[in-house]
Amino acid sequence: MARAFLFVLDSFGIGHAADAGRFGDAGADTFGHIEAAAAKGEADRAGLRQGPLSLPNMRSLGLDHAAAIAAGRDPAPGPAPSGFFGAADEKSSGKDTPSGHWEIAGVPVPFEWGYFPQTVPTFPAELTDRLIAEADIPGILGNCHASGTEIIARLGEEHVRTGKPICYTSADSVFQIAAHESHFGLERLYKLCETARRLVDEYTIGRVIARPFVGENAGTFERTANRRDYAVPPPEPTLLDRVIGAGGRVLAVGKIGDIFAHQGISEVRKAAGNMALFDATLSAMEGAADGDLVFTNFVDFDTLYGHRRDVAGYAAALEAFDRRLPEALARLKQGDMLILTADHGCDPTWAGTDHTRERIPIIGTGPGLNTGSIGLRSTYADIGETIAAHLGLAPGRHGEALLPARSADA
Repeated sequence: MARAFLFVLDSFGIGHAADAGRFGDAGADTFGHIEAAAAKGEADRAGLRQGPLSLPNMRSLGLDHAAAIAAGRDPAPGPAPSGFFGAADEKSSGKDTPSGHWEIAGVPVPFEWGYFPQTVPTFPAELTDRLIAEADIPGILGNCHASGTEIIARLGEEHVRTGKPICYTSADSVFQIAAHESHFGLERLYKLCETARRLVDEYTIGRVIARPFVGENAGTFERTANRRDYAVPPPEPTLLDRVIGAGGRVLAVGKIGDIFAHQGISEVRKAAGNMALFDATLSAMEGAADGDLVFTNFVDFDTLYGHRRDVAGYAAALEAFDRRLPEALARLKQGDMLILTADHGCDPTWAGTDHTRERIPIIGTGPGLNTGSIGLRSTYADIGETIAAHLGLAPGRHGEALLPARSADA
């Protein structure tokens, strides 16, 4: 029996990538800076967390050793990890969600994404004119680079009053549309995003994101879990397609289905918040059969804490995840493999609110799998190829399988 479980801790980078300077991210280190802030008491928050960063379960699998590999230093003395561990640079040219996930699934992005300029207005007039006409809306608000929570607080009341959706972007290749779930309508927002998805294709934009919210004024507006991402499909078949082609299933938990434009997905399981996502993942693990892949994105690290530069919140979220990890480990059977990784960085101590170009951890375990270092890899695609080899799939075009050998009695 061979099953695979792939957990993406969205934005949990472990040190700046080799080419981070090109992105203005030389020195970024999501894990390292959170850990340092916690050690100094800077990540403490009354009622939320206190003291040094406590991640005993991920550390026991090899998190600290993976971070040492990413930094090019020797790990601190201590017990040998119980898992296999390493780090990886991204080969794709961006530092956004689709690029990271597609490359994890064995397909680096071979082209440059399109980005909107740091101007006001941000979007080309021909794009917004067509969107307004084709979607039959009275106009748009925003038309700038912005934080999602800030722009809703600033423009939400005007949106409710005028019926104009809030359109904004970031340093990523995205076109985001925020609208009120009841005053504007959730299904209407989705249809608007479908129109926008078609229109931004010629600008090579990676994602259109529906950002619904509720509340009646700036003090009570709150984004909901009904976010939906409209991504372009991967440029070639991914690990997910190969799993399905071999007769297995891909159980996508969280926003994985949206990221892959629902290509290579057998079943989608949505949930709001990391802990609910963990519950959904445990359920998927229990139902997974031979040849199946359970693929989960834990989004809160990125959206709630990384982008908002909330060090204490990020630290608390990591600790909460770590406390739940033994539940997943207890569900591993002979022939299973579990890998923890990330899709990019989002250092909460860094300037701005955008992702950071970082190396990611590769931390894995499974009954009968050998332990030890898999070193620093030149592409995230090695993760997908490792899982492919574990499931007995033919090699893909990118990356190298790093499947640890099974012990003699496995």
